[in-house]
Amino acid sequence: MKTPTSLTTHLELQALYQISQLIGSALDIKKTLDETLRVLHETLRMERATLVLEEEPGGRLAIVASYGLSPDEIARGIYQPGEGVIGRVFANAYPFVVPDIHNEPLFLNRTGARTRLPKGEISFIGVPVTLNENPVGVLSVDRLFGPEISFEEDIRFLTVVATLIAQFLSLQRAFSSSQQILQEENSQLREALSGRGNRYGIIGESKRIQEVYRYINKVAPSRATAMLLGESGTGKELVARAIHQASPRRQQPFIKVNCAALPENLLESELLGHEKGAFTGALNQKKGRFELADGGSLFLDEVGEMPLPLQAKLLRVLQERMFERLGGTRTIKVDVRIIAATNRSLEDCVRQGSFRADLYYRLNVVPVMLPPLRERREDIPLLIEHFLSRSNQANRKQVHLGPEIINQLVSYSWPGNIRELQNLIERLVIMSDRPVMKLADLPYYLREQEAPPEPPSPSQNTPAAGGSLQEMEKAELLKALSRCGWVQARAARALGLTPRQLGYRIKKHGITIPEL
Repeated sequence: MKTPTSLTTHLELQALYQISQLIGSALDIKKTLDETLRVLHETLRMERATLVLEEEPGGRLAIVASYGLSPDEIARGIYQPGEGVIGRVFANAYPFVVPDIHNEPLFLNRTGARTRLPKGEISFIGVPVTLNENPVGVLSVDRLFGPEISFEEDIRFLTVVATLIAQFLSLQRAFSSSQQILQEENSQLREALSGRGNRYGIIGESKRIQEVYRYINKVAPSRATAMLLGESGTGKELVARAIHQASPRRQQPFIKVNCAALPENLLESELLGHEKGAFTGALNQKKGRFELADGGSLFLDEVGEMPLPLQAKLLRVLQERMFERLGGTRTIKVDVRIIAATNRSLEDCVRQGSFRADLYYRLNVVPVMLPPLRERREDIPLLIEHFLSRSNQANRKQVHLGPEIINQLVSYSWPGNIRELQNLIERLVIMSDRPVMKLADLPYYLREQEAPPEPPSPSQNTPAAGGSLQEMEKAELLKALSRCGWVQARAARALGLTPRQLGYRIKKHGITIPEL
């Protein structure tokens, strides 16, 4: 038959083994400490326990782990060094025993955890948690063992547990320090990469693209609506993502909507969502993009194509941050940062009555013009290197471009901008039959000596440089169509567009395709 002392020793060893297993394999500090106190309860029938740690050197003590306490009781467990039993144990770095808490004036019962207990003697023990002979916290429990076991035995066992906890805290601090060093090194590496023409995932180091970087740095930390302007293919979505990733919302969703890709009725449902039965085919409730982006950022691409009736609803959401789903009556509140983009001149759209002036001013808070590729030619070699590396990896090839090709690509006007360049590089890699491509491997319209003449069109005049975005887009469309012999599929590939997108733009600008 086991004596109380031998049984207690067995339970102590069992508890210490479980605690050492927890501490040796865990990284989550709070979960591990909570589990440690739970082991004391399950193994030794302990009812209540707290671990308080110093919040900062010389600061107050607060509960970081507990067992048997409610959240409200934990929140009340705040002590100053030297205050009450907890504060005295911490200040003196020496254990303290309270045989009966009802007769001890130093026992503050700050948490209030024992006021709901039946009257009777409740013993309380606190031992210091020390690191490098300096106290960092206090482990306190109601008496572990019955009256047949001395307080000295309680203190001896708790001191061993406190030592294990101190070792765990030491490992955690070392781990946190190494993580901080890694983060700093990672940040420095990102800065180094930025200096080589890659920042926010955007390739380039020209003066014009540096202005875009400065814009991102300024606008990202704010809540202001950002408006991205520029031709098709200049990287507006990439800049929108960069603004989101550089903002405090980076951990929240980034949701994109292409306002030109959907008809009006579907676009409204896509943005605001709908209730079941709101319209024919609405078989289930659906959350809109505003709801999905709650807490994060919503990118409205080609916002200039949004129908007028929907513009009024968008304006209300931007102003009030609330809306109702289609077919619904419940008002939904959201916190969404809007990033809009367009390749059209919204000022012209406002004058023509196709875009609301009040929505334009609401969106155009912090506008930025993204430069076309022909205005940042010094970035073209960097972009070629980037796209070539990606295409080689994707297609398991090792294709290189000769210097004469790179020179030719730098001098090309790139009406489709970065998208056109990306598509061209991918096509060259796929079609290559040799490791180093030469000028003859380029499409005919890119070879200056073989470039087809651009016959003037008497009914369509190309606007002078410096015109509106709409005029510039029309001019580039005409150039691409003419170079490609007015074959729309070929012009779409050259511009980095789908045939459907090209057809939409031809119709929008009223371009007449000559009969061949």
